[in-house]
Amino acid sequence: MFYFPDTMSKWPWQRTVSPHFHDVDAESDAWFRSLGVLQPRSQTAFDRGNFGLLAALAYPKASREHFRTACDIMRVTFIIDEYTDIADAVATRQMVDIMIDALHNPDKPRAEGEVVLGELVRQFWVLAARSASAASQRHFLKEFPAYLRSLVTEAADRDTGNRRSIDGYMAIRRDTIGTRPVFMALELALELPDDVYYHPQVVALAGYISDIIILDNDIASYSREQATGDENHNIVTVAMHELGVDIGSAVAWAAGYHGELAGRFIGGLAGVPSWGAAIDAQLQVYLHGMANWARANSCWSFESGRYFGTRGREIQRTRLVPVLPKSRQDSDPCRGRDVVVPEVEM
Repeated sequence: MFYFPDTMSKWPWQRTVSPHFHDVDAESDAWFRSLGVLQPRSQTAFDRGNFGLLAALAYPKASREHFRTACDIMRVTFIIDEYTDIADAVATRQMVDIMIDALHNPDKPRAEGEVVLGELVRQFWVLAARSASAASQRHFLKEFPAYLRSLVTEAADRDTGNRRSIDGYMAIRRDTIGTRPVFMALELALELPDDVYYHPQVVALAGYISDIIILDNDIASYSREQATGDENHNIVTVAMHELGVDIGSAVAWAAGYHGELAGRFIGGLAGVPSWGAAIDAQLQVYLHGMANWARANSCWSFESGRYFGTRGREIQRTRLVPVLPKSRQDSDPCRGRDVVVPEVEM
């Protein structure tokens, strides 16, 4: 076992849930299942992630229509991870190219026999774009392909057994974590000009939140990932090797870094420039939405079955995480067979 420090104990943004959670999540789930992305066994395991709950925690103030996009993007990004996590770089590149093409050509019918991720992304974007502001669409069309391309780099690292330095790992993980594209759902009703969205201070604040989410996610997922042989793309493993420490000390280091980042974010909010009352009000919605995302991710890690099976609440209370025995994944989704989502029974 290792000790998981309570990294969010002093975070000012508290847990809250969307009132649209159950009804809209059911609609999103029905859409996802209609595409036949997973076989029944894998679908059951995938459902343990309760990705609608993550959406409900991360976007509690979204309108019903925009909350549907939030639920959908959660399913889209997590299933992309499941497909690419067990694919090599060549296969991942093929899937990424298909998804980027589908994103930019949503009216184009997908090819017969193509990996289902292309149609998944196409249908997602057709629905999302109907209610998304022009600015949020513009930002997503830049951020989502960057996230997808980073998965090819991750797969190449996996193919060669490359283990990065802490700095090198965080550089690629800021893309593979997928926060930038999912932050799009925070601005569906906003029109943030590019000079605001890409202002260095705003980008820095988004980076702090991304790093906070990375650290919490990697600590929570470490046991599961080392069990399935994917532990090299995890800050705990990276820190263990670079710092020459054990699991507990690596986690403690990550928690300390987490605290530094939290201080930088909270302090940095005061340094955001003003663009006038109308834009400032929208920017505050976006910035506080990102801050809430960090809380949402932490709560979801313990409340879903994604990382801790049925013991999430117990682990949240005791902070003691069992290290799972090694297991395996059986199938390659790129070749049309079942993708087996690792089942976590603790």
